[in-house]
Amino acid sequence: MNAHLVPEHPSPQDRPARLTVGVVGAGRVGPSLAAALRLAGHRPVAASGVSDASVRRAAALLPDVPLVPPAEVLARAELVLLTVPDDALPGLVAGLAETGAIRPGQLLVHTSGRHGTAVLDPARRAGALPLALHPAMTFTGTAVDVERLAGCSFGVTAPEPLRLAAEALVIEMGGEPEWIEEEARPLYHAALAMGSNHLVTLVAQSLELLRTAGVGAPDRMLGPLLSAALDNALRSGDAALTGPVARGDAGTVAAHVEQLRTHAPQAVAGYLAMARTTADRALAAGLLKPELAEDLLGVLADGGNA
Repeated sequence: MNAHLVPEHPSPQDRPARLTVGVVGAGRVGPSLAAALRLAGHRPVAASGVSDASVRRAAALLPDVPLVPPAEVLARAELVLLTVPDDALPGLVAGLAETGAIRPGQLLVHTSGRHGTAVLDPARRAGALPLALHPAMTFTGTAVDVERLAGCSFGVTAPEPLRLAAEALVIEMGGEPEWIEEEARPLYHAALAMGSNHLVTLVAQSLELLRTAGVGAPDRMLGPLLSAALDNALRSGDAALTGPVARGDAGTVAAHVEQLRTHAPQAVAGYLAMARTTADRALAAGLLKPELAEDLLGVLADGGNA
């Protein structure tokens, strides 16, 4: 893509020209985004991937799109999605720049949550147009991801002259652009990881404990409870806190820890850490009465042995 296709000061009505699209890294994210761009009228022309899973994903989501080496992807595409793991991204960009694979005016888009556009500086020096577009959702690597992109927030970081073009690409994929400053990317990503990755761990651990307690359908039991808790938390934040920690029921918390030590010792550290954080937030929000907090914090400090 030539640089003149992205105006220096694009007007709000400007949309990206129809682009040839390439994917470097046919993991769960890249083929799904390329499929969404195809629905918007762009044309996927090449992808790279070597594992059996990558080959299957590309065949399912991008039929008739050839799998070629990364340098060949860049040779064929005007818009290239760099959808590799965070830690692999700097080396990939540096290698592509050193080998002369990057063409001036080419749009290079990475989907890392952690990185902004600084990681693309070697490509920018080679004349590429750098964009960081991070979809804030988990991917399955199947066609369902394309549907789930509707309304999905994307963390967008780009040079100011490219901001509207970046946001337009997100909108074309069905997403909602959310501007993130370059220096805020690591904090932004940490927040998402805490909310999504840790939630999966907590839910999986709760399911295991319910099975141990003899519950036959723990998923059916947890589903409505967790759905209500999530909805309340998103609406009300700390005001949605409830349960024995927020109430200051030190005896109940001590009993919890005792049972966990007996039946699931691997869960004790996580329970105590989350309970302490919950107590701190409940105190700050005025939900936990100070006179009850002392005994509760004593139990937590003592690991439930009080």
